[in-house]
Amino acid sequence: MKTRLILLGCGLLAAALLVLGGCSALGGGVKIGVAVPLTGDQALQGQQILNAVHLAVDQWNAKGGVLGKKITVVKANDEGNAKMAKQVARSLSGSVTAVIGHYNSACTLAAEELYYSSRTLMVTPSSTNPAITDKGYPTIFRVCGRDDQQGSTAAQYVVKHFPDARVALIQNKSAYGEELSNEFLRNYEYMTKKESVYYKGIDASDTDFAPIVKALQEKKPTIIYYGGLFHQGAALLKAVRQAGIDATFVSGDGCYDPEFISQAGAQNAEGALCTFYPDHMHLASAKEMVDAYRKAYHSEPGPYSMFAYIATQVVLQGIQKAQTTDSLK
Repeated sequence: MKTRLILLGCGLLAAALLVLGGCSALGGGVKIGVAVPLTGDQALQGQQILNAVHLAVDQWNAKGGVLGKKITVVKANDEGNAKMAKQVARSLSGSVTAVIGHYNSACTLAAEELYYSSRTLMVTPSSTNPAITDKGYPTIFRVCGRDDQQGSTAAQYVVKHFPDARVALIQNKSAYGEELSNEFLRNYEYMTKKESVYYKGIDASDTDFAPIVKALQEKKPTIIYYGGLFHQGAALLKAVRQAGIDATFVSGDGCYDPEFISQAGAQNAEGALCTFYPDHMHLASAKEMVDAYRKAYHSEPGPYSMFAYIATQVVLQGIQKAQTTDSLK
């Protein structure tokens, strides 16, 4: 049987065209910073984002760059850690024209104040926590959706397709996982007037799921909603299935990755549900980018490669249209 993730449509919140241009006026060329995890268990996803930015920049440079200047990419490893993200933001702020990043919501939230105070344009391709853009900073953008969209979409789907569900929630206590789970629960409880049968926050590094499995065996949920990333989500799903619990596993975009299936095991991952955007791998409008990525890197784009590519295009088109790299002009 072919293993797949069933997609629950989630509206794409696109960033504005950024007619105000890039960031602080720099005398030299145009520098695009990329702030992502390049080591650790999210290194592959960070590299896929970096590759996509390079791809867009190479295409612009082949046509003469932007404002007659060559574009260069400055990579920065935030290690998927909020404390390191602040250090990265300090090093990039004012020294690059714009930043594509960060990958994780916690990292983006930790860094955005520094980018804003230095007038450094930041566009995240993947951070979905609503607070990132709700602050209204004129130099902070995203090209991906939000957790309130995902939570609402998943809740509506569960209510419609699993009307008698007993829902358990587990979240990794990150800015992403907690917000996503709470949005799902808030919408689910509002629509059904029912409470969850189990709710648990765990550290993102937790790997001992024995207490959770025991609680789930007692509570007997039919839906397990997980707020977190694919590494832990896969391990949790594997532990749940090995314990004989057949509840439907539901999660957000953090688990939409081929590694989720690989690490959980194809049989365990069969039937899992994730909220994500229309899969760009199957969109005619994305074919040119996908083909170019494959040719350049001899591998498949990651889930957020297209978003990083779009973020870079938005920044460079904005600079070209505004004829300046000053983000507030």
